[in-house]
Parts: sequence; C-alpha cells; structure tokens
Amino acid sequence: MTRVVAIALYLGLAGAAFADEPVDTAKFVIRAQIQAFLDDDADTAYSLASPAIRARFPDKMLFLDMVKRNYQHLYRPGSFAFGRSKVVGDEVIQEVLISGSDGKDWTAIYALVKQPDGNYKVNGVMMIQTAPGPEL
Repeated sequence: MTRVVAIALYLGLAGAAFADEPVDTAKFVIRAQIQAFLDDDADTAYSLASPAIRARFPDKMLFLDMVKRNYQHLYRPGSFAFGRSKVVGDEVIQEVLISGSDGKDWTAIYALVKQPDGNYKVNGVMMIQTAPGPEL
C-alpha cells in the first residue's frame, strides 16, 4: 500500500511538473501503467485508469483480468517505444509501438484525458497488429 501512496504522490508532482507538456505527462503515465502490468501491480495499474474505465471495471482485479485477456501484448510487451502523439483539447492521443512477446509487432493507440486535478488518466487503448514489412 505504501508503494501505491508513493506513486500517487509522485504522479501528483509529475502532473504539476509537466503541466505545460501534456505529451510528456502522458508518456510518463503510460510507462508507469505498463510497468505496473509487468509487476502485476493491480493497484497502480488501476489507479492510472480514467474514471470512465473504472466505472466499467469497478474492481482492480476485474480490470487487470480484462487487460490480461484482451491486451496481452500490452500486459507483457517484449519491448515498447513511443511513436506519434497529438493533443486535442484536454486529451492526448499517444501511439505506442510494441514488440510482442510472441515476436509480432503491434501499435497501441492510447487516449488519455486530463482530470480536474490536472493529472492525465488512461481512457482507452486500441490495439492494431502491424503488418510485417517486406523481407530483405
């Protein structure tokens, strides 16, 4: 529990530190949530989800189970890197390029929304399998 409190405090400070840079804040939140998935830290992963997502999955374990079932490449990425991003009002759309643990490449399109306290929360992710490139 103290880890969750420490992360929450840090996220609050991070939100203030990056107030003028929503893309950097979004990347920080995404990185923290992926790390929470890797650590099977349901508390932290769930705390980074938006109120709309939390309303759909009112329990942290339901949320984590949904991620394991539907977003396995995000739950256990081989590696990931940030791609393009766009800020639209109080929302950040962030592309995350994922090399899945199965060797396939994926693109995750994250939508993060700014909360009344100034922090950003993950409001949804769309996974797209990347077509393999030509063999050289």
